[in-house]
Amino acid sequence: MDHSKHIPLTPEELRSAALEGAKVYGPDDGHIGDVSHLHGSGETAHVVVDVGGFLGLGAKPVSLPVSDLNFMRDKDGIVHATTAMTKDQLKALPEHTH
Repeated sequence: MDHSKHIPLTPEELRSAALEGAKVYGPDDGHIGDVSHLHGSGETAHVVVDVGGFLGLGAKPVSLPVSDLNFMRDKDGIVHATTAMTKDQLKALPEHTH
């Protein structure tokens, strides 16, 4: 997937309504998780990503700063994110329990 033509979200757009359910892609453009929810909003928010699992079962929720993800919209307006972290690196983070 060529993300270079996608439009980055502004800090004001980093809110639950825009980000929840967004797919997260790793460095190889493979789908590695989905945004479950946010704590806070804007550039200081923490994003909870469900990593792994199948159809929502067995996924591990992990929390990371929104700055660790690059949120953008594709040509159809669909919000998604990229990260330099691999699925294994995300799975190695502590499980989010709140």
